[in-house]
Amino acid sequence: MFLRFLRTRPRRLRNATLAALSALVTVLALAVGVPQASAATSLPCDIYATAGTPCVAAHSLVRALYSSYNGSLYQVQRASDSATANIGLLTAGGYANAAAQDSFCSGTTCVITKIYDQSARHNDLTIEGAGGAGAADVGSPADALPVTAGGHQVYGLEISAGMGYRDNSTSGVATNGAAEGMYMVTSGTHVNGSCCFDYGNAETNNKDTGNGHMDAINFGTECWFSPCYGGGPWVQADLENGLFQSDSGYSKNTANTGTGAIPFVTALLKNNGQDHFALKSGNAQSGSLTASYSGGEPTTSGYSPMHQEGAIVLGTGGDNSNGSIGSFFEGVMTAGIPTDAADNSVQANIVSVGYGGSTGTTGTLAAGSEISLRATTSCCTGDYIRHQNNAAVVSAITSSSSTVDKGDATWIVRRGLADSSCYSFESRNYPGDFLRHYNYQLYRQPMVGTTQFRQDATFCASTGKSGTGTSFASYNYPTKFIRHYNLNVYIASNGGSNTWDSATSWTDDVSWVVTAPWAP
Repeated sequence: MFLRFLRTRPRRLRNATLAALSALVTVLALAVGVPQASAATSLPCDIYATAGTPCVAAHSLVRALYSSYNGSLYQVQRASDSATANIGLLTAGGYANAAAQDSFCSGTTCVITKIYDQSARHNDLTIEGAGGAGAADVGSPADALPVTAGGHQVYGLEISAGMGYRDNSTSGVATNGAAEGMYMVTSGTHVNGSCCFDYGNAETNNKDTGNGHMDAINFGTECWFSPCYGGGPWVQADLENGLFQSDSGYSKNTANTGTGAIPFVTALLKNNGQDHFALKSGNAQSGSLTASYSGGEPTTSGYSPMHQEGAIVLGTGGDNSNGSIGSFFEGVMTAGIPTDAADNSVQANIVSVGYGGSTGTTGTLAAGSEISLRATTSCCTGDYIRHQNNAAVVSAITSSSSTVDKGDATWIVRRGLADSSCYSFESRNYPGDFLRHYNYQLYRQPMVGTTQFRQDATFCASTGKSGTGTSFASYNYPTKFIRHYNLNVYIASNGGSNTWDSATSWTDDVSWVVTAPWAP
């Protein structure tokens, strides 16, 4: 009876009803614990197609965005011989085969040279060339952003200043006032206030060609039009010559204080190209989307109607303004404006992926294991290495500590960025940020791919110098070990010119117990 009802409804109502049902099924499945991440049957581009707004671009380093897709996700190039390899999926409609990347790049480094479009349009992104506001970009290090998704160890795309991707010759992407929608999964912990971390529609010549010639999601802490409320980062619309939170540019929504430093964010923009655009955001790990704006196009001339040119940009502004930083896990662009029901269904699917979920291994130095590092010195056996205001410190962590403090004291073991026989430690709360030393003190910092960073963030394990636990030698200063001193954390020698090199209690201070993680 219900199927007969659907067949007799107008097509638009029927598609919206099916999209709403898909969202409801996913939410109910999550509520009863059905493992959607490993067996999803309706992925974002399936959902949008059902709603009558098919994807014209679908990019991800992490997973398939169509249930039937079984092609390549991205291409890497290794430094040792400039050879390239395409990284595909473990199964059709599944997750990236990151082990293929690890094998291909073993003993050297790789950068990402191409991000494949999973749609039939083949709008593949390659490293961006020079533009009106920036020199030619470079590729992102392929191993800069390890992450768990669907229970698998995969990689995202981490953008630092001077990195970006683009396709200036696309098929099917909106032009000259046509309607479109788009979303990306990004991160609220790897952002800045420079222009412009964008994903979406841009100029075809890498130059600013005027108001309304862009239609892209922007995510960062740059407040183009004052006032902005809170500290951001905000989901904004880069419509060229402005990052818009409303038709007036500035925020008219005092409740829109930004997403805050949550590790995974869904950012969404819809624009009918004539007289209306909308912005939404959500936690990509849980919950639903929240609309921060839905209303008219910017009142300044040139935006109504829009004048999109149809290129696709990722990581920079339309004129290759490339001072921004950001993270990218997946994103799509659609023909036409998706229904709210379709957006909700896509968000439910994103949540089902389990971005940043537990690796399933804890308390060991195996790659992918989640750990905490406890001091062994008699003064401080309840203290753990944690990051605080970017610096590494030791402080007491207990069962009554806050969720944030527990997360800050949890690290994910990764293969050493400079030597795979050693270890690097990724922050649990800040994907893509690693523990590294700088001027002998340890900090949490984003991986930028340089040889210096790789060496500074690599530590080699040996039996604890006190006979207890494990000691970790700096890869590039092998006589210096991770040590706590006056609550700060350094790499330190057993005696030396620096105060933290004091021989007093050195063997205890450089010995750590690898424990189960404080973060669940």
